[in-house]
Amino acid sequence: MPEAADITRQTLAAVGVSTPADVLARFADLRVEFDRQAASVVDEASWKALRDSWLGRKSGALHRVTEQWLKPASPELRPAVGRGLNELKAYLEQGIERLRTSVASASETAALGRERVDLSLPGVVRPTGSRHLIRQTFEEIERIFLSLGFTVVEGPEIETPYYNFEALNIPEHHPARDTMDTFYLDLPPGSPHLLRTHTSPMQVHTMEKQQPPVRIIVPGKVYRRDNPDVTHSYMFHQVEGLAVDTDITFCEFKGTVEYFVREFLGPAAKTRLRPSYFPFTEPSVEVDASCFSCGGSGCRLCKFSGWIELFGAGMVDPAVYGFVNYDASRVSGYAFGLGVDRLSQLKYGIDDVQLFFQNDVRFLRQFP
Repeated sequence: MPEAADITRQTLAAVGVSTPADVLARFADLRVEFDRQAASVVDEASWKALRDSWLGRKSGALHRVTEQWLKPASPELRPAVGRGLNELKAYLEQGIERLRTSVASASETAALGRERVDLSLPGVVRPTGSRHLIRQTFEEIERIFLSLGFTVVEGPEIETPYYNFEALNIPEHHPARDTMDTFYLDLPPGSPHLLRTHTSPMQVHTMEKQQPPVRIIVPGKVYRRDNPDVTHSYMFHQVEGLAVDTDITFCEFKGTVEYFVREFLGPAAKTRLRPSYFPFTEPSVEVDASCFSCGGSGCRLCKFSGWIELFGAGMVDPAVYGFVNYDASRVSGYAFGLGVDRLSQLKYGIDDVQLFFQNDVRFLRQFP
C-alpha cells in the first residue's frame, strides 16, 4: 500500500496556501487520494495497510496533517485548517469502517464457499457394527421362551462345588467333578470354587428363594477343560431351562420342546426323544430334530440318519427337590440345557466353533 499524499509532509506555507479556500482545496485533494487507495483494498492485509497509512498514531497522514498543517498555521488560517482536519478525520474513519465491513463480509463469503457441502455428491458409506451371532441366537431363544411365560435370570460364573454339583445330584466321585474336566479356583485360599460347568446352578439358587411355580431360563457362559477344535472350546454358551409346578407332566415337557424346535428351526422341523441319562433328571432324554438340510432323507450333516442331536433334557429328579426343601410328592418339573454355540452352528451352517471367538470381520459381516 503506497503512503498517503506527499503534500502532508510539507507545511501549508511551503506549498503556497494563503486563504481558507486554498486550505479546503488541499483537504479535498487528501480525500481524493484516500479514495484512490481505498479502491485497491481487496483483503484484510491491504485494509490494515490503508488504515495504518492514514490513521496511524505516529506516521499516519492524519497525524502529519496535525503536525505540519494545524500547529504552524497562521491565526487567520487555523480555524479553516481545524475544521478541515475534523472533517477529514470523520471521512477517513467512515471510509475505513465501511471497508472493514466489506472485507469481513467478503472473507466470510469466501470461507462459506470453501466449506460448502455439495449435497448432490454421494455420501460416505461407513461400516456399521452388528450383534454377534451368539448374541442373536441368545435373543432368539429368549424370545421363544418368554412367549411361553418363562423369565430370564442370570447368575455368577464362579460357583461353589455345592451349587455346581452336589445340589444337582452329582455325587462327589462323579467324573464331571474331576480336575480333568473342571476349572477349580482357590478363592479364597482353602475354600474351593470353580468356573461353572453349566448354568444349572441357578436352578438351585432360584428354587431356594422362590416357591413354585418356577419357570426360568438361564443364559450365560460356561467353562470346561476341553482342547479347542472345530466342535469344542474351553468356554462356550448355554441356556438352562427349568419349569416346576404342582401339575407339570411329561406331556407338557414334550410339548414345550416341540414348540421350541419348530420356532427355532422352522415349522417343518420334527422332534424325536431318545432315552438318556443325566444325574439331575429322571427320566432323561436327548432331543433330536429332523435334519433341516435334507428334510430327513439323509445327508452328511445328519450322518445319513435323518436326525440331528440338539440338547439334553428331562423331568427333574425328585432328589434335587430335597436340596431346596420342595415337597417332591406335590411338585414336578422339567429341565433342559441348550448349547447356544451348537444351535448356532446347526442353524447357520457353521462348521467350526472357533469362528465365533476369532473376531474375523469376514465371518462377522455375514450375519448383520
